[in-house]
Order: sequence, then structure tokens, then C-alpha cells
Amino acid sequence: MKFSELNLEDSVLDALDAMNFRECTPVQEQTIPVILEGHDLIGVAQTGTGKTAAYLLPILNRLSKGGYPEDAINCIVMAPTRELAMQIDQQMEGFSYFMPVSSVAVYGGNDGIRFEQEKKGLTLGADVVIATPGRLISHISLGYVDLSKVSFFILDEADRMLDMGFSDDIMQIVKYLPKERQTIMFSATMPTKIQQLAKTILNDPVEVKLAVSKPAEKIIQAAYVCYEAQKLGIVRSLFKEQKPERVIVFASSKLKVKEVAKALKHLGLNVGEMHSDLEQSQRDEIMHGFRNGHVNLLVATDIVARGIDIDDIRLVINYDVPHDSEDYVHRIGRTARANNDGCAITFVSENEQTRFKQIEDFLGKTIYKIPVPEELGEAPLYAPRASKGDGGRYKKKSFSRKRNSGSKWKEKGKGSSQSRTTKA
Repeated sequence: MKFSELNLEDSVLDALDAMNFRECTPVQEQTIPVILEGHDLIGVAQTGTGKTAAYLLPILNRLSKGGYPEDAINCIVMAPTRELAMQIDQQMEGFSYFMPVSSVAVYGGNDGIRFEQEKKGLTLGADVVIATPGRLISHISLGYVDLSKVSFFILDEADRMLDMGFSDDIMQIVKYLPKERQTIMFSATMPTKIQQLAKTILNDPVEVKLAVSKPAEKIIQAAYVCYEAQKLGIVRSLFKEQKPERVIVFASSKLKVKEVAKALKHLGLNVGEMHSDLEQSQRDEIMHGFRNGHVNLLVATDIVARGIDIDDIRLVINYDVPHDSEDYVHRIGRTARANNDGCAITFVSENEQTRFKQIEDFLGKTIYKIPVPEELGEAPLYAPRASKGDGGRYKKKSFSRKRNSGSKWKEKGKGSSQSRTTKA
């Protein structure tokens, strides 16, 4: 569907035309009419589906018609991180170019000048405020922010906000909002805590759920079936001859991130770490170093898997198998962006095999298993527990290197053998 087929004002269509936006994405096609009609909405869609435009365009369309109080805050957009708030603000500037709609971005940092600029925008009543929860509460606590006339309240990446511990902050902000408002929530997943939040702050919402898309075909996916104790040695072997460049290593928890980052630093690698224990200024410094090449390898929790726009990631390593297929897609989607090539490697320990098989089932393909380097010792067989109805365990396979070739391996199966070539 074309944007021109939607019930959008000419000023909105002019902005889209200037930005060469013609066709709606599926999430835009399904949510824009619902928001234009004034319904509360919960949208389940992953990053990269165009959801920012899906809520900004109809809100700007309604604001451009007038009838909303001047010199007042009419819309609040909440984002979990400074990086995402900045991206939303950039899109806001483009979409509102031909409209008399004002906006201000409010996010963390230690810049006193910026805080004063935010204060000015909030005091004068910018139409749209794009904010991180903690920073907005800092301003609210000083007594000059009036949210009593807000007509639109939007939560972007709500699951990440709850994962980062912002639940109480969100509820504190909601207390300052009028009960008569339109509330829009977007989330990549729908765990129980998101469903509970939706029941609390949304009024009879329309639910739009898009299936998780498969990873880009150009991402080369592979895995090492290994023991947990072998994972660090595999990283060492990967970068023995070639230094890492633009690599993200995902781990399952912030404690694991700290442990892995420390171990990799002992290997002499140029490592940064990213997790929710860091202050915003520390995260900004690490991301700046990663973008400009001063940090080559970033160890991170899933906080980085969504919403950070870096186009030239060469390699993603899942040090731990993600908990579900959606997280896997989000993680490896950091690579092979903007027409670049990329590779994703997952380390699969014994107790992670069933989870990894579920990811393979979701993808509809078997991910190539690279033999563990011989110097690390024998590796476990890939034998994930069968799902109910499969009648047992998945077929076991064993792998051995061909002694006359360092780059080939042989799969031993029932009644046949097969050789494949791998590239380091």
C-alpha cells in the first residue's frame, strides 16, 4: 500500500515525498489507520519494521489539523535509551518539516547546557516530547513540567524499558497524565510483564502483531557445538591470526558480560562492555569508541540487540544461545546491514542444544556446525532433546578433521561420508 492511499494530510504526504517514502511497511499499513481513528494500540513488531513512522505519522497528522492546546505538551514518546531517542528525534525532524509542530528530545547525559535547553522546551510546551524515563522524571521532579494536557502517550520498545528496570518510572510518569488520552505501545515481544503493563495503562487496545521476520539471507550463520569451558578458547582461535574488527559478542546476563569482557581483555583484545549497570555517559563513551574503531570488540547483553544503528558490524558472536528465536533474529540482525556482508556464530553448550534446535526449526534450516579446534579437546555431540511427538532424541552426528587438510572436515553419517570446505 502507498502512503497516498492512507487518510493523511497533504503536509504529511509532502514530507514523505521529500524523504522518498512511497510504500508502507506492513506494520505501518496495519497500525496507522487504527491510530488515526483514535484507538489505543499495542503493536508487536521487531526493530527495522518501520514502527517509528507507524506512530509518528498519524500523531503528526492529527496535531497538524489543530484543535490541540498551544504552548502545551501534547504528545510524549518514551524510549528506553538515549540512542533510540536520538533516532526518533531525527525522524521527527524529517516528518514534521512542513508542519507547525514543535518537538524536544529529552535524554540523559552530563551536559548542563543541554539540560537547560530541555527545560526551556518543556516549560514552553513543545508539542512532542521524546524522552528517556529517568531524564523526564528528573525534569518533572523540579516542578516545571505540565503533562495535564497530553493527548498521546507512546511507549517504544516497551519490553526493553521493563528489562532495564524502568517499570516504576513509567508508572510514575503515567500518574501525571490525564486519563483521557490515546496510549500506544510497541514491543518486540509480549512476555507476561508487558501484558500486565498493557492492561494497566491501555484502554481496550487494538492489538497488531507481525510475525518475526527471518534473518537476511546474506548473513552467514554457523555454530560451534562445544562445552562451556571451551567457549573462550574458540574466541582465542578465531582471532589468533586476524584481529577482531567491528565484532559484537552477546552474552546472556550482565554478570556474564563482565566475566567474558575481563577474560577477553586478558587475551590482549581491545574490548568494551555494554550492560545496564553502566551510566549513560559510560555507554555513550563506549559506543563512540566502537563506532570510531578505538574499540574493536563489544561484549553486550541484549540491550544492544535492538535500536542501535551501526551499519558495518562484521561479525556477531552469540557466546550464549539466545532464549528464544526472536532474540536470535534481533542479535544477528546487527550484521549484514546497509548492503554489507556479515557473519553470525553461535556457541552451543550441552545444556543449550535443545534451545538452539528450536531456533533452527524456526529458521527452517540446519545451521552449519564448525568443528571445535583440535587443541581444545573433544567436543560434545550435537544431540538436542527431541520435542514432544518426535519420539526420542535427534539423530547424533560426530565430526572429525581430515588429517591431510587443515581446512576440511568430514561428517560421519550412516552409510556415507561427506566433505565440506570451511573458511576461517
